[in-house]
Amino acid sequence: MNKAVTLRILFTVSCAVLLTLTLNYRPIDQYIEAVKIQSVTADKPIAGERDEELRRKIDEWKQGKEEAPIDARIDRVWRAIPGYNGLAVNVEASLEKLKSSGTIGPEALVFEEIPPAITLEKLGAHPIYRGNPQKPAISFMINVAWGNEYLDAILDTLDKHHVKTTFFLDGSWVKRYPELAKKIAERGHEIGNHAYSHPDMANIGLERMRQEIAKTQDVIQKTLGIKPVLFAPPSGSFNQTVVNIAHNEYQMKTILWTADTVDWRKPPVDEMVRRIGEKMDNGVLILMHPTEPTAAGLDRMIQDAKKKGLLPLPVSEVISSKRLR
Repeated sequence: MNKAVTLRILFTVSCAVLLTLTLNYRPIDQYIEAVKIQSVTADKPIAGERDEELRRKIDEWKQGKEEAPIDARIDRVWRAIPGYNGLAVNVEASLEKLKSSGTIGPEALVFEEIPPAITLEKLGAHPIYRGNPQKPAISFMINVAWGNEYLDAILDTLDKHHVKTTFFLDGSWVKRYPELAKKIAERGHEIGNHAYSHPDMANIGLERMRQEIAKTQDVIQKTLGIKPVLFAPPSGSFNQTVVNIAHNEYQMKTILWTADTVDWRKPPVDEMVRRIGEKMDNGVLILMHPTEPTAAGLDRMIQDAKKKGLLPLPVSEVISSKRLR
C-alpha cells in the first residue's frame, strides 16, 4: 500500500471518530436547545406588539358605534317608560375574532348589550303606555271579548306578514270559546289578561278587582297552560289600586296604549289607517279589537309600520329594554 492511500484511510477514520464524538457531546445538544428557546422567546414580543396594534385599531373602529344605556323613568304623561340597553364593544372578544378570522376591519367588532341601572321592575307599580322612544318596534295589541267572526281574517293577516302580537283575552270569553283561544295561542301569539267580565275596574270594590284578575288567570292557565304576565284593564279604566293588585299580587304589568284605532265605532277603514299611520313611531302600542275595520285595515297598517322601519312585536318585547337584533 503506498503512502498516499494510507494517508487517505487515516483521514477518513479520523473524521468518523470526530463526528461521533461531536454528536454525542452534551454541550452541543444544549447549544441547539438554547437556540430553539431563544427563537421562540424572540417571537413573543412580536405577537404582543401585534395584539397592541389590533387593540389600537379596535379603539379606533369603535368610535361613534357605542351607545350608553337609557334608564327607565316615570313620565308625567306616559307614566312608566321602559329603559333601553346600551351597546358596547367587547374588546377582548373582538381581538380574538380578529386573530382567528384573519379579517381586519370594523366588521370584526363584537358588541354586547349593557342594561340600564334603572329598569321597569325598579320603578314599581305603574301603568305602561308605550315602549322606549329609541326602540324601533311597535305592537298591534288586540283586546278580545267579542268579534269572533273577524278573528280568522286577523290571524291570517298576521301570519301573512310573519307578525306575532299580544291578544288580551277576556276570561269569560275564554270560558265560552276555548277552541278559539287555543287557536290564537297555537299561532304563536302572546296572551294577556283582560279581566273576566269587562268591568269598569276603577269603580268596583277591592275584592271584585281581585276576582276579575284571578278568575281570568285561572281560566287561561287551565285552557292554554299559560300564565299571563300582562294585564290590560277593559276600556282602559284603572286606578292605582288596580295597578298595585296586578303588580304585587299577580306579578303582572298593567298595559294601556299609545294610539287607539277606536275600531269599535266602525270608522271608515281608510280614515282609521291614515290616522294610525300618523301616530306610528318607536315604541308605540296600538289598541285594536277583532272588528271589521281592523280585519280590513290591518294589512296596510302592518305595511305602513314596516315602511317606517318599525318592527311589529308582542307587547312584552316592545316594552323590554333589549335591543332589536
